[in-house]
Amino acid sequence: MAEARFILKEPKSTEKTLVYLIYNFNYKRFKYSTGEKILPKYWNFDDQKAKESKNFPEHAEFNSRLKNFETAINNSYRRLLNNKIPVTTELLKHELEIELELKFQKSRITLFEFIEKYKEEGKTFKAKGSLQVYNSTFNHLKNYAKLKQKRVDFDTIDLNFYNDYVAYLINEAKLATNTIGKNIKTLKTMLNDATDRGLNENLEFKKKKFKSFKEESDKIYLSSDEIQKIVNLDLSDQPYLDRTRDLFLIGCFTGLRFSDYSQIKKENIIEGNKLKIRTQKVKDTVVIPIGTVVNDILIKYNYQLPKPISNQNTNQYLKTIGKKAEIHSEVETRITKGGERLKTISKKFELISSHTARRSFATNLYLADVPSITIMKIIGHKSEKVFLQYIRITQEQNANKLLDHPFFK
Repeated sequence: MAEARFILKEPKSTEKTLVYLIYNFNYKRFKYSTGEKILPKYWNFDDQKAKESKNFPEHAEFNSRLKNFETAINNSYRRLLNNKIPVTTELLKHELEIELELKFQKSRITLFEFIEKYKEEGKTFKAKGSLQVYNSTFNHLKNYAKLKQKRVDFDTIDLNFYNDYVAYLINEAKLATNTIGKNIKTLKTMLNDATDRGLNENLEFKKKKFKSFKEESDKIYLSSDEIQKIVNLDLSDQPYLDRTRDLFLIGCFTGLRFSDYSQIKKENIIEGNKLKIRTQKVKDTVVIPIGTVVNDILIKYNYQLPKPISNQNTNQYLKTIGKKAEIHSEVETRITKGGERLKTISKKFELISSHTARRSFATNLYLADVPSITIMKIIGHKSEKVFLQYIRITQEQNANKLLDHPFFK
C-alpha cells in the first residue's frame, strides 16, 4: 500500500535542514524535496512533523504545509491508478508538481485556465482522439461565451447554463445529438477532475438534469464478402490507397484501434499465429488470433506499419477504396442535427470511415456466433449493453440468428 512520510535531510544538524517527502509504492521509493526547512530540535521524528513548541510558534502552519504535500502526492498517485497508467517515479513527480501548482493557484484559477492545464496534462497519457475531444469541447465553450457575451467559470455552471449551452450547440453550432452528448460528457469529466482537486466547489453539474445524451446512430459495418472485395483490390498503382487499405484491413481483422495496431512489432506475435498487445485507451492486454490477411500485411511491411495520415484524408481514401471495390448498396441513415431529424440515402462506400473497421470486426464475429464476452475482451467494452448498441445488425439478420436456435427448430 502506498504511504507518505517525511524525513530530514540532515537529522543531526544544528542548523535548519530540508524536509523530504518519501513515498513508497509498489516496492518503489519516491523522494521529493518539500522546500521546507526546520531545526531538527523542533522535529518530532516519531510523528514526522514539527513539535508543538512555543519556541517554534509556526508549527501549526508548518505542519499544514506538509499535510498539503501528503494530500497532493496521494491525489497524484490515485489519478494515475484511476487512469490505469503504470506508476513510475518520473510520472509521479510530474503529476505531483501539477497538483502542487494547481493547489497554489486554487484561489485564482478559472475554468478555462484549468481546461488549458487539463489538456496539457492529457498529452502525457491520453490518446490522440481524447485530446481532440478536449479541444473541441473547449472551443465550443469559448465560442459560446463570446457569442452570448457570458462569463463561463466554475461558479456559473448550473442548469440555466446547461439549458442555454445545449440550445447553442443545437441552434448555433448545428451539432448532431451524439456530438452534443459527447461535448457535455467531456465537460462533466473535466469538472469532476477539478472538483477532486479542490478547485471547484460548485456541484450543480452533478444534478440529474445536467446530463449527456445520445441517440442510436445508423453507423454501417462491412460484411465478410465486402471486406474480401477490398482485400482483392489491386492498388499497386496508387501506393497511398494501398497503405490506407492495408491499415484498414488490420482493423477489420483484429478489432484494434489504429493507436494500438500502429505500435505492432515482431515481438508482439506469439506462437506464430497470435497477436499480444497492450491497448493504449483501455490499458488492457489482449491476445488476438491473426489469419492470413493480417499476417501477409505485417510481412509486407516487415512489421513496421505505415505512419498515420490525418483522419480526414484516411476517411476520404477509404471512400475511394470502397467505390473501387463496388460496395454500392444503398443505405438509409437518420440523424438529428441542428434540432432537425434528417434522412439521407447514400451509397454504402460513402459512409465508410476508419472506425468502420472495428465495428465490422465486432459485428461479423457476432453474426458468426462468437460469444459476446469474447468479442468484448478484444474491443474493450465492459458492458454488454454498450456492446450490443455498438454492433450493427438488421432486424432480418437478428431473426435469422434466432431461426438457428434450438427453440425454433
